[in-house]
Amino acid sequence: DLSMNNISRLQPSALHHLRFLEELRLSGNQISRIPGEAFSGLYSLKILMLQNNQLNRIPAEALRDLPSLQSLRLDANLISVVPEKSFEGLLSLRHLWLDDNALTEIPVRALNHLPALQAMTLALNQIWHIPDFAFQNLSSLVVLHLHNNRIQTLGAKGFDGLHSLETLDLNYNELLEFPGAIRTLGRLQELGFHNNNIKAIPENAFVGNPLLQTIHFYDNPIQFVGQSAFQYLPKLHTLSLNGATDIREFPDLKGTTSLEVLTLTRAGILFLPRGMCQQLPSLRVLELSHNHIEDLPSFHQCQQLEELGLQHNRIHEIRADTFVQLMALRSIDLSWNHIRFIHPEAFVTLHSLTKLDLTDNQLVTLPLDGLGGLTHLKLQGNPALSEPFTKESFPKMRVLEVPYAYQCCAYGSCSSFFKMSNQWEAEDMSPEEEDAHKRTMELFPGHADNHYDPDADDLQSDLEESKLHPTIQCTPSP
Repeated sequence: DLSMNNISRLQPSALHHLRFLEELRLSGNQISRIPGEAFSGLYSLKILMLQNNQLNRIPAEALRDLPSLQSLRLDANLISVVPEKSFEGLLSLRHLWLDDNALTEIPVRALNHLPALQAMTLALNQIWHIPDFAFQNLSSLVVLHLHNNRIQTLGAKGFDGLHSLETLDLNYNELLEFPGAIRTLGRLQELGFHNNNIKAIPENAFVGNPLLQTIHFYDNPIQFVGQSAFQYLPKLHTLSLNGATDIREFPDLKGTTSLEVLTLTRAGILFLPRGMCQQLPSLRVLELSHNHIEDLPSFHQCQQLEELGLQHNRIHEIRADTFVQLMALRSIDLSWNHIRFIHPEAFVTLHSLTKLDLTDNQLVTLPLDGLGGLTHLKLQGNPALSEPFTKESFPKMRVLEVPYAYQCCAYGSCSSFFKMSNQWEAEDMSPEEEDAHKRTMELFPGHADNHYDPDADDLQSDLEESKLHPTIQCTPSP
């Protein structure tokens, strides 16, 4: 390990007697060129790290003396051109880093000599186009990173020959159209093209990628999504379609039976199909906020459902069968709708329900059957809901937001017993109260889109268990 020194020159044959050396680290120096004999004699070398130097060209002559090399790091240099014979003789090379350089194009000819390559990154360059057959000889490549470039166009056969590719990262580019060239990637499992300029996902978009598990395409101005775009992806577990404004109908997800998390917010969806839960038996999280949904089907076949976000829609009633038998359901957000009526038995079978948000509706009464396990209840913005609650109705309550202060009084004398959780009073809080307030606010992420993160959710549960005060957080403060 000679990394992070001030080495600016390598002497020819300085290392030639180290014939058993397997790893050489020269990163973080000031090396601008490497003489042809610099690595002669290193017959056993498997790993060579040259990142964070001043190289402006590939040290092709020096690399020819390394028949055993498996991993080569040339990232964070000044390389702008990769000549055809740059990697000639590196028949064992598996991993190649060329990211964070000054490349403007894919080094197509140089890559033809790397039959064993399994992972490569060309990210953080200035590449603007991927030509046809750019990677045609890389039949062993499993991972390809092309993120943070300036790619605008992509040849229809740009990925031909990548028979083993499982991960493709095209995030943070300037793509204007859906990357249709992926149709040849039959083993693709993870695809990223978020933060581009793609406006439409066509019909049968992923027809050639039946093994896809994850697709990241948020932060594109997507307006149109073909009805069949996400059909027959039996391994897909997460699908996030935020802000696709031209979607009027719920997409047909026939054959995409493993989906666990579906986010479809800020679109124009008018209704949910009756057979939605039959298509999605594994669904755990369903986020449908900011749509135009007026009527809800029965979700009873979504037996795995744990979280349901329906805020900012036009729902006007909850029927007896809407949530029937959803034993795993923990959280329902129905805030900012037009709900006037909830059937007296609507919540009876929800044995796991702990969080219910009905903020800003038109409720006159709230049926309490089945809500005994609630820890969080939000009812603000329902001025006609004036009935008081007894302490026995909600024995586990921690956070309560109600239209009138007296509705909190069942939980103690209407005095400083309560921690203030009204955001307008936050400036008067002690640090301890402020922490409790922050945790309260965090537990209800508000009415924005819910970007579901399982790890964050677990962390929040731990915080909830270990830190929250057992006293009621009540708004408004009595």
